[in-house]
Amino acid sequence: MQTIEQLDAVFGALSDPTRRAILARLTDGDLSVAELAAPFKVSQPAISRHLKVLEQAGLISRSRRATTRLSHLEAEPLRDATEWLARYRRFWDESHGRLDELLAKLQREPPETAPTRQQQSRSR
Repeated sequence: MQTIEQLDAVFGALSDPTRRAILARLTDGDLSVAELAAPFKVSQPAISRHLKVLEQAGLISRSRRATTRLSHLEAEPLRDATEWLARYRRFWDESHGRLDELLAKLQREPPETAPTRQQQSRSR
């Protein structure tokens, strides 16, 4: 399991929609900065800054092929983050289970009739 600092870096990197989109594109294979920048309305230097954040979080590695710098998806930190999140999924599943039980109970029981305004004014 990753350290807290590593998890912080992963979740920080994933907080940006451009970085999430970059990771999604890398699931199909290694890409150059120019290829990664193509669908975005940002400059290549901006993409390079995003790649640096992803690399520091351990989500990508970078290598050179001739004069091209390629980015490669490193999925291990995502697996670790998913395992960390899975603990909270169990919590929500249990909470939703209790809510489902309560709703089923309420649907089985006849609704209580609320006193009318007339009945309330008489009891005062």
